[in-house]
Amino acid sequence: METDALLPGSADAAYGSQLDTERGAAPGSGRPSGPRAWGDEEELFIQQAVVFIEDAIQYRSINHRVDARSLRLYRWYYSRICQWGLSLTIAVVLLMAFVERPSSMSISSDLRLHSPTWEPPCGFTEAFEIVCLLIFCLDFTAKSYLIGWEEFKKTKWLMAYTVVLSVSLVDWVLSVSMVCDERLRVRRLLRPFFLLQDSSLMKKTLKCIKRTLPEIASVLLLLALHLCLFTMIGMLLFAKTEDVQKNGEWKSYFRNMPTALTSLLVLLTTANNPDVMIPAYSMNRAYCIFFIIFSVIGTYCLMNLLTAIIYNQFRGYLLMSVQTSIIRRRLGIRAAFQVLTCQRVQEAVEVHVGVDVVQEVMTRVQMENYYRTAIATEVQLHGEVGYMDREQFKNIFDELDKDRIQEHPPLPQYDSLALQRLQKVFSHHYLTVLGNVVALAHVLAVCTILVLNSEKATVDRDNYIIEIINLCFILYYLCEMCGKIFAFGWRGYLSYRNNIFDGFCTVLLLVLLITIYITYKSPLSQSERLFHGLLSLWEMIRLVNMLIVFRFLRIIPNIKLMSLVASTLLDLVKNLRAFAGILVVAYYVFAMVGIWLFEGAIKPPQGMSVLSNGSMENITSNVSMECGTYEQLEYWPNNFDDFAAAIVLLYDVMVINNWQVFLNVYTRFTTGWSKIYFVCWWITSSVMWVNLFVALILENFIYKWDRSHSCSVADVENISYETSVQLIFKSQIQEPTEEELVCHLHKHPHLDLQW
Repeated sequence: METDALLPGSADAAYGSQLDTERGAAPGSGRPSGPRAWGDEEELFIQQAVVFIEDAIQYRSINHRVDARSLRLYRWYYSRICQWGLSLTIAVVLLMAFVERPSSMSISSDLRLHSPTWEPPCGFTEAFEIVCLLIFCLDFTAKSYLIGWEEFKKTKWLMAYTVVLSVSLVDWVLSVSMVCDERLRVRRLLRPFFLLQDSSLMKKTLKCIKRTLPEIASVLLLLALHLCLFTMIGMLLFAKTEDVQKNGEWKSYFRNMPTALTSLLVLLTTANNPDVMIPAYSMNRAYCIFFIIFSVIGTYCLMNLLTAIIYNQFRGYLLMSVQTSIIRRRLGIRAAFQVLTCQRVQEAVEVHVGVDVVQEVMTRVQMENYYRTAIATEVQLHGEVGYMDREQFKNIFDELDKDRIQEHPPLPQYDSLALQRLQKVFSHHYLTVLGNVVALAHVLAVCTILVLNSEKATVDRDNYIIEIINLCFILYYLCEMCGKIFAFGWRGYLSYRNNIFDGFCTVLLLVLLITIYITYKSPLSQSERLFHGLLSLWEMIRLVNMLIVFRFLRIIPNIKLMSLVASTLLDLVKNLRAFAGILVVAYYVFAMVGIWLFEGAIKPPQGMSVLSNGSMENITSNVSMECGTYEQLEYWPNNFDDFAAAIVLLYDVMVINNWQVFLNVYTRFTTGWSKIYFVCWWITSSVMWVNLFVALILENFIYKWDRSHSCSVADVENISYETSVQLIFKSQIQEPTEEELVCHLHKHPHLDLQW
């Protein structure tokens, strides 16, 4: 095993006293009077402690090389500019799918329009791609070197990284050698791997999903049995008879086993309800019992049971993943303490680390200023003693696990009694309530004008009244903003997020209104005013009215439940990166497979023509089309002829509505086996991902509800919590013991600690 051994130091039975002696001060006298000169050995230990603490902050593994050169490379690799560069490379290599053949660079994806598509010349996208692949090679090399060969053999993601890079490079060479004429590009299917391997949280989420699959498979098997059972019963109930008028159900939905199975599968998602039962129900009302029982058992029982199982199992596995992250944080902090004291073998006295050493380490650690200040405050509490033991060292980093609370700065002080009274008025909560009432009145006024003018053409509308109304309300908004700035001060005003939103909208509204009056100050006729200047008057007024409607969202923080829901949504945006990344991977892979399978499969009938100007009004058809089909519904823009169109089609299938139309059309134009593709996508997106999304929403909302259950509206307004996945499960996490941490440190492949 490769080992970067720490340099051993001399033994000392009284570390704290010797540290004070080295400072040139009496034992226990506190911090030194001058800057400390660190030796090479101590400098290495400090660098190691800095990196271990940064690993703890980011929940990274500490099993990497710890020599001086490797530490410099490690910190450079995880620097912000390097990680942003790697993220940009991943974004470029994924976005190339929109430009590569078949290109999505056209105005419309409608198959009838035949709109011209820009196709890149051979070598254009390939040049960008090889640069990206070379960057990934450097990324792989740096990761492999930093963890060492022994850890590399244990890391399946890095071994898979090797395979993906090798296949991508070989496929790129083949593509260039064939002058970009090949149809199947394997490397396009492998590109989402670069996104997965770059996110530790995404890999953990994927691992949780993989562990949840057995429980999901059991419910899916039960669903399949339910589906097959009712399919056979349905084929027996709706068999073909001699009376042609009674064969409507058989002809449309139960002609054969694949058709019957597809019909009931779609009914399971309610997309074809009640269409699927109308032919039979019109003949005999008793037939509705079959479809109702099928829907109650399948849709309302089994599908919701699947949601409950996914929520329960995934929540447990996500908790295990969060537990691993917390262990990494504790291990990084414990390792930092150990390397700062490992050169001193203690016998009778507890191992300590000097306060000046900790302060030196913290000045070099890259972290948010909020946490740096909080930790520095905790360190200063030990300044009189001059050193900290292991427990005290660990406790100062508990600040990392606490909620981040944003406190608003104090109000400015005014000497004048009149100004103090004005400040009290403008800082009172009732002023915000009055502002909400005024915003509601403004929205109602705009709504009334819109209703009155809804039947009028743009040239017939008199915008003078709405201009005056907007001017009066905007002047009030401006006065309110200035009053709040006077009462709270600039920093206090900007510390409220709803004030920032209000102020931005108010300034923008004022600028637009001034622009309108400057542009249209001359006595122009109504028609001239409508189309005068860069933007027409109607467009500018419409923009103002849209901003007014958005400004009405200011009421959200003042209603407790609404504020809770809004804050939950904001936290979801921050915590959904892993889930969104996995969904992007699923979309990407299924879109590529769909293009390979179905590109060019659907073609407009010969009797359908489009005039040269490409206007949709000029599309004519002499072909009779069955009601409810792809052709009759004019779903022509939904196809797999390019990447962007494939993404939209997959989204349409994910939201379920009318997804049987796509099943039907690709069955007709290709084969019946195409249904497998769409069913797999339905299970992946609508069944799996949507239920995982629901599970995360439930966890986040329950956490927020419990935290704010005893808070008033004013409390919610005065403080702001930042919630992470780790904080959601904080109360359920079991802290690792000292023995577990020491055991992990002993197994470190690159540390040879002196205990």
